[in-house]
Amino acid sequence: MRKILHADCDCFYAAVEMRDNPALRDVPLAIGGSTAQRGVIATCNYPARRYGVHSAMPTGQALRLCPDLTLLPPDFPRYRAVSERIQAIFHELTPLVEPLSLDEAFLDVSEVPRFRGSATWMADWIKREAMRRTGISVSVGVAPSKFLAKIASDWEKPDGLTVIAPDQVQAFIRTLAVNKLHGVGPATAAKLASLNIATCADLQHWSLEALSERFGKFGRRLYELARGIDDRPVRTERERKSVSAENTFHRDLPDLAACREQIPALVERLHERLERHGNPPIKGVFVKVRFNDFTLTTLESGGLKPDVAHCLALLDEAWARGSRPVRLLGVGVRLTPPYDARQLSLFP
Repeated sequence: MRKILHADCDCFYAAVEMRDNPALRDVPLAIGGSTAQRGVIATCNYPARRYGVHSAMPTGQALRLCPDLTLLPPDFPRYRAVSERIQAIFHELTPLVEPLSLDEAFLDVSEVPRFRGSATWMADWIKREAMRRTGISVSVGVAPSKFLAKIASDWEKPDGLTVIAPDQVQAFIRTLAVNKLHGVGPATAAKLASLNIATCADLQHWSLEALSERFGKFGRRLYELARGIDDRPVRTERERKSVSAENTFHRDLPDLAACREQIPALVERLHERLERHGNPPIKGVFVKVRFNDFTLTTLESGGLKPDVAHCLALLDEAWARGSRPVRLLGVGVRLTPPYDARQLSLFP
């Protein structure tokens, strides 16, 4: 039986700011872009969340919900430095660490002998060491799988420690709301609700065939998660699937001609990023367009080179889907998976 931890720093960017300026601790605080730059909220503290502010929310909307909101621009070098100190704590415990972002990671501690092999004691040690060394609180979930550990880390935030022991998995799963399952967004949740499926216990009454018929490939995932099945290993190296460059404009680009003018600079940034990643093999090129009504369209094609001509051709077709002013424009490439990029041998 595996022992998986999911460690998640509480409102990380805001926590760093509150640590360095205690006057911010009890006031609504958010980290994000300004309304002048049409920014969004990266994270916010718990006083701000009581007003309904949350990450990925447009800054203008956050300020309408909370007029007294203190808004700070992100300081990523400072956040990265704190993250590296917390990640170092994880690696003192086990080399099997899978970072998901600056503020969270999975750890496989199945074979760790310290703390008499108790994953609960390990989680408690992580929390205490993170607070002692960095002043940042960390919530940790302990479970036999990544899926359950991630749910557990969010169960008692902030500064939580939730353990789902192997003999508790089935009881926990049965009462779990389906919208807590990884990959279940608003649209899938609404479809499940229309089928009178509210909990994993409800979902367990459906066969694999019936779920696959209604949800396609995701039906199998629903079938497995509703039974607590998640065999994904903790991966110390995450596979990069794409590289892109995009820009959100202070003022909407009014027409296709204005959008086309932005493509050469975006393609140049894309090539710089590809070079930093060692010019990996490319499977295809895509263009992303977000219109002023916040609808998003992405158009991609395999076999193309990420040059200006190809990106302009994709842009023309993508823009025609909305034919309206544009607030965000991006270009990118899908990368060839390592196993597809291998040279096949002529001889066994």
